[in-house]
Amino acid sequence: MSPAPPVTLYTRADCHLCDEARTLLDDLAGSLGFTIEAVDIDADAALRSRYGYAVPVIAVGDKEIARAPIRAAALEATLRERYR
Repeated sequence: MSPAPPVTLYTRADCHLCDEARTLLDDLAGSLGFTIEAVDIDADAALRSRYGYAVPVIAVGDKEIARAPIRAAALEATLRERYR
């Protein structure tokens, strides 16, 4: 079995919703055992065009699982299903 993909957090600087999403992911990573890869969309023109002001966006592999506003309970349920 291949290792589980990291959770990707698409973010940008000075984004309080992104900071809240990172805190939530950090808490869940400890109990579910996934890694987090933060990607600054402003460092990539294609990502900036794709996500604009929709950040934070959370993905597992190539599947987007949440975007702003992040609902903590729904995100936790999705990640528990994926990483159990």
